[in-house]
Amino acid sequence: MQRRNMILGGFALLGLGGWALTSNMGGRNTTDLTNLPGAANAQTTSGDFDTSGISDMVLGNPDAEVTVVEYASFTCPHCAAFHSGPFKQLKADFIDTGKIKFVYREVYFDRPGLWASMIARCGGQEKFFGITDLIYKGQSNWARAGEPAAIVNELRKIARLAGMDNETIEACLQDADKAQTLVAWFEENKNRDNITSTPSFLINGTKQSNMAYGDMKALIEAELES
Repeated sequence: MQRRNMILGGFALLGLGGWALTSNMGGRNTTDLTNLPGAANAQTTSGDFDTSGISDMVLGNPDAEVTVVEYASFTCPHCAAFHSGPFKQLKADFIDTGKIKFVYREVYFDRPGLWASMIARCGGQEKFFGITDLIYKGQSNWARAGEPAAIVNELRKIARLAGMDNETIEACLQDADKAQTLVAWFEENKNRDNITSTPSFLINGTKQSNMAYGDMKALIEAELES
C-alpha cells in the first residue's frame, strides 16, 4: 500500500523528481535505458502486483509462425521515427498480409511515457494502435510541452481526437492501480527479455536492436523460410 500511495493521481501519477526525457542521444539510433530517470526506477517491485490482467497489444495473425515484438517508449524519438516510416512498411509487407504476429510492448523510463501509454490503452485493443499513431505523430509537441500539467493536457487533446470523452480520459489517467501495475508489467518484460534500449525487437524470441528496415525484412523472411 505504501508504494501505491506514491501514485498521486491526475497528471502527477508518479512522484519522481527527474521525469524529462534525456535529449542528447549522441547520434545513436536507440535510446539507452541505463541511468535514465523515470517511472520504472525504484517505484515498485514487480512481484507486488498481479500483472496478469495487462494485455499485449497485437496486430496481424495471432497464429503466425513468426512473432515480432517491439519494445518502445512513447517519448523515445527513435521509436517515433520507426513508427513514421519502417513500421508502415512492416505493416504492409508482413502484418496486413497475415505473415506475422506483431506485439507492441511499452517501455517506461519517464512519467510522460507512462501517461501516454495510459491514454493509448484507454481506448482498448481496438483503438490502441490508432492512438499510438497519433501520439507518435505529435511527440515533438506534447512531450516538450513544458510542465507536467501541460504535457497531460496535450495528451488529453490526442485522446479527444481519438473520440474519447472527458470522463473516460480522466478515469484512465487517475487509475493509480493501473499505473503501478503497468510499471510492474514493464519491469517483468524488461528483465525477462533483457531490454536495455528502445526501440528493441524480438524476432521469434531473438533480441535485435534498432536497424534499417531492409535488415529487419531480411531477418523476418529468413524466419518465414525456416
